[in-house]
Amino acid sequence: MDEDRFNMSMRRFLKEVGVTSQQAIEALVRDSGLQGEGKLKMKMVLTADSTSLNHVVEGEIDLG
Repeated sequence: MDEDRFNMSMRRFLKEVGVTSQQAIEALVRDSGLQGEGKLKMKMVLTADSTSLNHVVEGEIDLG
């Protein structure tokens, strides 16, 4: 395995996940009028086809 190529590919994927996820959350908050409404409970689930990967990250975003 080419470590540099793998790392660049993974970073590109994770950057896309981060940017597009932030945009989706911002649009949700803006379009639903949730600004200043406490906290938004979030869950991100990461899976990979044909593997047993099931990584769950849970947290809250303060909307105030």
